[in-house]
Amino acid sequence: MTLDHEDLINSIMASLNRLEFIKADDIPNIDLYMDQVTTFMESRLKNTTRNPGEDKVLTKTMINNYAKNNLLPPPIKKKYSKEHMYLLIVIYYFKNVLSINDIDAVITPFKDKYFETGNGKITMYDIYEGIRTTAEDMTDRIKDSLLETYRAASEIFPETEGEESQLLTMFSFITLLVLDVYIKKLLIEKLVDGYNDSIRFNDDKKKK
Repeated sequence: MTLDHEDLINSIMASLNRLEFIKADDIPNIDLYMDQVTTFMESRLKNTTRNPGEDKVLTKTMINNYAKNNLLPPPIKKKYSKEHMYLLIVIYYFKNVLSINDIDAVITPFKDKYFETGNGKITMYDIYEGIRTTAEDMTDRIKDSLLETYRAASEIFPETEGEESQLLTMFSFITLLVLDVYIKKLLIEKLVDGYNDSIRFNDDKKKK
């Protein structure tokens, strides 16, 4: 790596080290009003935004729209429970990748089955914590993959030097990352479509 690129990669790695997934036990045990919800989300997730000093994590309008679109059950007496918070955190990550229709396709059957009901021994707390701890364990693998992609990008044009090498390496690095995200997005969309088809098929079987 050149010095400039080394500093950039180190900065990215440091930001990944600071990436924090909210623990279920860190969510207040009391039901929250809207202002308390947005304040909590802002305090815990602002570092995941592109411009932490400017970008909002979740606004009142966003949350109201999620409720109107049935992604989020309505609050009870204007208060949101811990289970509302679990769903809101998941929706926050989903909305950066998926369309509203795709979020609805994934969230709705999950919400209908588990929200404030549980299913046998499995609760939303269990599901949320299972995903969160697994995501944290994946961070090191993601960092290794990121470094490997950078190394691959830096080796594409070995005949170049100086500024030209830096330009082509960074362009290649960004392009390879975009292609990785693009392929994974296609995969997610296929999975969502299959998930939706499976739900409809099971519903049809129940009706018959």
